[in-house]
Amino acid sequence: MRILLNILWFIFGGFISFLEMVAVGMFCCVTLIGIPWGLQCFKIAGLAACPFGKEVEYEVGFAGTLGNIIWILLFGWETALTNLVLGLILCITIVGIPFGKQFFKLAAVTFFPFGAKISVEHVL
Repeated sequence: MRILLNILWFIFGGFISFLEMVAVGMFCCVTLIGIPWGLQCFKIAGLAACPFGKEVEYEVGFAGTLGNIIWILLFGWETALTNLVLGLILCITIVGIPFGKQFFKLAAVTFFPFGAKISVEHVL
């Protein structure tokens, strides 16, 4: 079921977040200073490609908080806003609610990427 949901997700809107995060990641990696933020973008792009069956846990220290503050000022609010708006649009219909929830999960991760650990759910 996860595979089907991830395929539908990517076709009907997930590719937008995926492409956005890859583009921002490549932009950040142009300079040596931006590489840590670019790596976070690529981590989020992996989640944006197939979010169903993945959970996000947060464990942030001082350096992560500082990185998140810089991220929010530069790119975080735009990427989070994109995912939030797409999630709200999808939640208009009942069929779109599961996909909207995934966009809300992405919005949180794109707002605070440092300290976010993405793990795969284990189903028996």
